[in-house]
Amino acid sequence: KFRYCNPSYYLKRPKRLALLLILFVSASSFVWDRQTLVREHEFEVSKLNDEVRRLQNMLEEFTNRVPANVPIEMQRREKVKEAMIHAWSAYEKYAWGNDELLPQTQSGENSFGGLGATIIDSLDTLLIMGLDEQFQKAREWVANTLDFNKTYDASVFETTIRVVGGLLSTYDLSGDNIFLEKARDIADRLLPAWDTPSGIPYNIINLARGNAHNPGWTGGDSILADSGTEQLEFIALSQRTGDPKYQEKVEKAIVALNKTFPADGLVPIYVNPNDGTAYGTITFGAMGDSFYEYLLKAWIQGNKTSSVKPYRDMWEKSMKGLVSLIRRSSPSSFAYICEKTRETLTDKMDELACFAPGMLALGSSGYGKLAWTCYNFYQSTHTKLAGENYLFNPGRDMSVGTTWNILRPETVESLFYLWRLTGNVTYQEWGWNIFQAFEKNCRIESGYVGLTDVNLALKDNKMQTFFLAETLKYLYLLFSPPTVIPLDEWVFNTEAHPLRIVNRNDDIAGSERQHKPTVGLQGRKTGRFGGN
Repeated sequence: KFRYCNPSYYLKRPKRLALLLILFVSASSFVWDRQTLVREHEFEVSKLNDEVRRLQNMLEEFTNRVPANVPIEMQRREKVKEAMIHAWSAYEKYAWGNDELLPQTQSGENSFGGLGATIIDSLDTLLIMGLDEQFQKAREWVANTLDFNKTYDASVFETTIRVVGGLLSTYDLSGDNIFLEKARDIADRLLPAWDTPSGIPYNIINLARGNAHNPGWTGGDSILADSGTEQLEFIALSQRTGDPKYQEKVEKAIVALNKTFPADGLVPIYVNPNDGTAYGTITFGAMGDSFYEYLLKAWIQGNKTSSVKPYRDMWEKSMKGLVSLIRRSSPSSFAYICEKTRETLTDKMDELACFAPGMLALGSSGYGKLAWTCYNFYQSTHTKLAGENYLFNPGRDMSVGTTWNILRPETVESLFYLWRLTGNVTYQEWGWNIFQAFEKNCRIESGYVGLTDVNLALKDNKMQTFFLAETLKYLYLLFSPPTVIPLDEWVFNTEAHPLRIVNRNDDIAGSERQHKPTVGLQGRKTGRFGGN
């Protein structure tokens, strides 16, 4: 049995020698591979440990830089500003000049005709946060590159609230005439949309050719929110330029709607541009929402004078109608706003309707119960981010209907107003929780993305312009002193662009021949408008 240990045995048997050599080489390779893997693993572990120590040192250094006595509101405000810098820097790097950033593919997309929508929508946010370097680069782009002469069928509503509103707000904040000139240019291109028999505007217009129409899927009708959400911007433009034509156009639409205004103030979402009659679903969500918002805000914009009282009267009538749509869930008694078709109520509420608590607070008409519901839209999901809409069923409270979250601002907008008007810090805490959920689930290296499913945390590939224009701005203001954009001097349009409140004067020719900037330059740390 020891013959197998004798080399001569194998020399006489070459096949067995070859087999022995193969076994030896295989065993040696296996042992070598295992040792190599162990060494590589130890090396990777060592690298990770070094990275952990580096990050711990950075965290300790950052913590030491923040004085212990810095108020929590200031610390949170700086976190929101850092989020804005991250979002803006990603857009600047991967999508500069395009309308929107696609963070996952690190590219840009022109979803608004190539108007640089993210730049225009972000201008006043950069100013308010004191991000001067970023603002100056954006200002140069507006002055030298922005061109509205495009054969593009633009949404009158979206272009008004984002572009006209963004440019006018930046003019009010900076006093720089380039923004007023650009606002007037784009507004002149939109004006033919109001050339209808009733004055109710068409919702689509070609920016170069001026031919207006409505989308085919509406059957030729205009949409309520799209037709009644241009008043703030065009009235402001008339006030700033001394040219009444802008105000006259948009107010003709309100006059037309008031002629057939229902007793409960609830207007269906489809409006005939020929005679102003309306039909379809009644909702405070998509396609209805901002019409009611602008009834109140046009009254505030006019400094609540008698000349704008008709707006307030229409709004109060609508709020009485709103009460008829409110129901409560079981078992938790969450208040929610139903949708209505003829006499039938549907137990569904859009996240878009979460602007309503803030609107009600601004109009001094109650608010708390709806705000709690909207906050629970967020708290009820795995990611703590709200879905697009919610369904209510007896005994089961609420459930997510449409599961996506596209970084919408409506709930934090309401929290901002509620905190400003009540001083209740609970609303700040709710806002901070929502911000942290955005940071955890939506922040990636190349910007911010929405979610296709708020329970599965599946990411989409778009950073919406309103995330920079609205969501981050309202969060920043939620942690800023009330002297930053005070609500008795400014009114926010539906894209969160603050416009200066001016006494309404229907004979406005020359009412603002000299316009001085409202704010001066301050450091990047505190932002403009001061406040600690």
